[in-house]
This record gives sequence, structure tokens and C-alpha cells, in this order.
Amino acid sequence: MSDDAEPRRVMTDADAHNISRVEELSYELKISDVMTRNILTLTPDMQIVEVLEQFRQMRISGAPVVADGKLIGIISLEDLIRAMERGNSHARARSYMSTDVTTVRSYDSVVTALEAFGRLRLGRFPVVDETGRLVGILTKGDITSGTLKALQRDYQAEEVRRYRASHLFEDIVSDRTSLILRYRIEQGDFTRGGQASSFIKRALLRLGANAQLARRCGIAIYEAEMNLIIHTTHGGVIWVEIEPNQISMATIDDGPGIPDVNLARKAGWSTATAEVREMGFGAGMGLKNIERCVDEMNIESKIGEGTRLDMKILLLPEESFRETGS
Repeated sequence: MSDDAEPRRVMTDADAHNISRVEELSYELKISDVMTRNILTLTPDMQIVEVLEQFRQMRISGAPVVADGKLIGIISLEDLIRAMERGNSHARARSYMSTDVTTVRSYDSVVTALEAFGRLRLGRFPVVDETGRLVGILTKGDITSGTLKALQRDYQAEEVRRYRASHLFEDIVSDRTSLILRYRIEQGDFTRGGQASSFIKRALLRLGANAQLARRCGIAIYEAEMNLIIHTTHGGVIWVEIEPNQISMATIDDGPGIPDVNLARKAGWSTATAEVREMGFGAGMGLKNIERCVDEMNIESKIGEGTRLDMKILLLPEESFRETGS
């Protein structure tokens, strides 16, 4: 790296979380959610000077050209500059518009538009609906603005969820109050691998857990979840019981069992197949990583019958899911 190169910034957990959510939104949001709907359309017989004045008034840098209700082209500020440089300010828009128009569909995900922007290096795309009718226009700025608005809505909704959840144990009177979460994990389902641990971590944060506690549970459950995906015959169940003073976790499956539990607890030992290892899993650190994150861990396994992994985290007074001072 050259001396004058910009130093690389260390990515934090917060960065990773934000990036993850933005990436999720690029799949969740539709182009119709972020596009500009009230768009200026031009006719092919408008003079360049007229188009330029429209751009100035609307503060835009491009617009679609429509004839008889059909999209026939798109003209940009660059096209207008080219015309003005040639002294053709009174030429018609049809002479300088681009007729090879690439459109995007309103019902597609934003990620498809991002891919198109990156591949085609265009500044904007006309947006059409299922019938091919022009319904909007999309720029990179629209995507940025729409994503920021969605993140803000996420934040506000999450604050409401956190408030409601954080009062769960305060508002219920009983001798023993607990919240039980269960998730079915399918064998070989790498596509959704880590989803249950993500849901559990989110639930803990909403209940008022600090980031470190949520991270400990998240790692332990992730490793246990991947063990069900990699090593079982039919998958299994993740079970989590959240109480004011402790969190109990377990995974249960019906086979094939662990031949030597003590050996399985050693770092680097794994029965993962070569195919699984090529995917980046099965390094033999799963149980070790779990042990580092929990206060208690116990494994019961019988060959051909299955395995039960029990984990427990005991909460410190300041971590307890209770109203302060209770």
C-alpha cells in the first residue's frame, strides 16, 4: 500500500449490523417503494431550450420522453449540454434523446436495480408496471433516500417493540415467570443457517439484555444450530427459556449420536464431511465456542438415538430481566 493511501478503517459490530440491515432492505424493498412517482414527462417535439427550462424548474437531470402514452426515449442533462454546445438549442428532443431505453419493473426488488446501475453505469431508469406502463423514474438518490426512510421506520418500530418487550417480566406476577422460544432446524439447511440464533439475539435485546449478553447467547445458539444442520440426520429443535435471572438453552435431535462426547469437546475434532468443510463449516470449534460463552454445558448422546445439548447462562444482578430496584 502506498504511503499516501487512505488507512483502512476497522469495521465494528455496529457497522456490520447496519450493513446487514441495508443489504436486507435491498431485497425487501420493491422499486415501487423508493421510486419517484410524480415525474415530468416530455414530448419528442419539445425544443431543447424548453426541456432545459423544465429541468431547471424541476431541479432534475433527466426525464422520459413519451408519445401517445408510450415511452419512446429518455433525455438527460448531458444530452442537452451536447445540443447546446453544437448551437442546437431549438432542436427537437427526439434528435438528442436516447431511444435504447432500459427500464426496471416496479414490482422487482431494489437489489435488481442496484445490479443494473452497477452493470450499465446509467444515472436513472424509467420504471414500468406489469403492463409496461410508465409509473415512475428511479435514480441512485431515490434508492438512498428510500432506504434511509425504511431504516428510520425500522428504528421507530424497534423502539416500540423494545419498550413493550422490556416490560414483560415487570408486568406479569407469578412465582416463576419465563419466556420459552422454540425453533425447528432442518438438516442441511445452510440457506437459513443462523436464522434462529439471530431471532433469539433480537428477542434478548428487545427484552433489555445488554449487547454482551445477547452476543454470548447468539454465538452459543449459532454454534448449536449449525451442529444440527451439519451433523444430524433429520435436524432437530432449539429450545430457549428466558427467565429473569437465567437463560437456559438446549438442542435436541434424534440421531445419529456422538460416539465419544469427551473427544467431541476437544478443539479441532469434527466429523463434518469434506463437502461441508469446503463450505467453510465443520472446523471442530463449535462446542469449544459454546463453552466459552455459557456458564454451564452438558451433552447427553446415544448412538442411533440422538443427542441433547444443554446450556445455561446465569445472569448477574445488573443483567437480570427485572425492573431496577425490584
